[in-house]
Order: sequence, then structure tokens, then C-alpha cells
Amino acid sequence: MTTVRTPAGWPVTEEEARAVQDALRAKVVLDEPGPPPGTGHVTGVDVAYDDERDVVAAAAVVLDAATLDVVAESTAVGRISFPYVPGLLAFREIPTVLAALEALPRAPGLVVCDGYGLAHPRRFGLAAHLGVLTGLLTIGVAKNPFTFTYDEPAAPRGSTSPLLAGTEEVGRALRTREAVKPVFVSVGHRVSLDNACAHTLALAPAYRLPETTRKADALCRRALREAASALTVD
Repeated sequence: MTTVRTPAGWPVTEEEARAVQDALRAKVVLDEPGPPPGTGHVTGVDVAYDDERDVVAAAAVVLDAATLDVVAESTAVGRISFPYVPGLLAFREIPTVLAALEALPRAPGLVVCDGYGLAHPRRFGLAAHLGVLTGLLTIGVAKNPFTFTYDEPAAPRGSTSPLLAGTEEVGRALRTREAVKPVFVSVGHRVSLDNACAHTLALAPAYRLPETTRKADALCRRALREAASALTVD
């Protein structure tokens, strides 16, 4: 487990954070398709918080994209680096997520974030932000549609419908299990929306959420419990 300090110069106000988003948003790459599903490695990242102790834990779990077997994993724990502000959650998560990714013993391949990419009020959610900072291929797979609208996809697995900001498609609602609530997929960096949906479907053969998210969620929660226990002992 890696212990993380908040980077020097990290934004501390909403105004500073929005200025960073504005400066980085133009660097998002939208004209690359990304790798075919089922090839190489794919990595899930997720975070868990203990607000009372001011602690955040991040996990990165690398899967073989063909078998969905875990081939590497890492965790990082640090202090919460930004207050809770809707639309600025990346500033709470990125320092520890970056540390977890850097601690991996192998390249992560495609990174799947538990959250948003272009499906964000400022079109720069965690997946996009992380992709621009690292150059990695990233997508966002969220559990809810945030502030956006959509029509229910058809019931069969694999059905989709546009996730809309007015008339702009910012992502898609994707049915990963028949007649079960969809997940919400958006582009992060260097991956097309069609391919992001194909990857998400390939990563969710049995459950609503992709295996990347399920495994990273379990690992970061365990890391948070261990960190909280250590703080209690101290």
C-alpha cells in the first residue's frame, strides 16, 4: 500500500479547480478508437472515503481482458485532497488514484473509471481528467446518469440509448443485464464511445457493473478498513 501526500499546488478552491478543468479539457483526445475488447489488459480504478478520519483509499486492479482474471493490483491511501463539490470530484480522487496506478507492476492498458468522462457538466469528469494527466486510454462507467437525461434502452442485454445534455449526446445508457437498470458509459480519453460501450459489455458478463469496477471497489474498501484500523491503533 502506498501512502500519498496531496501534490504541491493542488487546487484548494472551486475557482482554482474549475480553472484547471478549463485548461486541460482541450487536451482530451476524441478521435482514437482504442483497443478491441477482449485484448490486452484492462484496469479498474475506484476510491473509498472515511470522511471522519479524512482518509481516502484508491485501488487499481488489472485484468486480462480475454479471461477477466486478475493479473496485478495495487492500493494507495492518503488524505482527502479537496472538499466534496459536485462536478469537482476528480480533485478528491486523482492524487490517490495516480499513486495506485503508478504502483502497478505492469502497464494498465485501458483504464475503466467508476464515474464520468465527457458525461460531466463541464465535459471533464474523472475519466477525462485522468486520461489527460497520464496519457492512458480511459472510459467512465457510472451507476447513475448524473444530471443528464435518457430514454430507457430496450430490455435485452447490449441495448443502448443516448445520454443527453439537451440534444448533445455525452454518453450512453447501456443495458449490461437483461431488464436490469443500465449503466452510463462515457468517453474519457483516446477511446470512441462505440468502443467504450463494447468494452463495458465485455467486462460485465454476469453482473450489472463491469468486473473492473467490482474488483476495484472491493479492494479499495479493504484498503480503507486497514488504514482506518491503523489510525485507530495509533
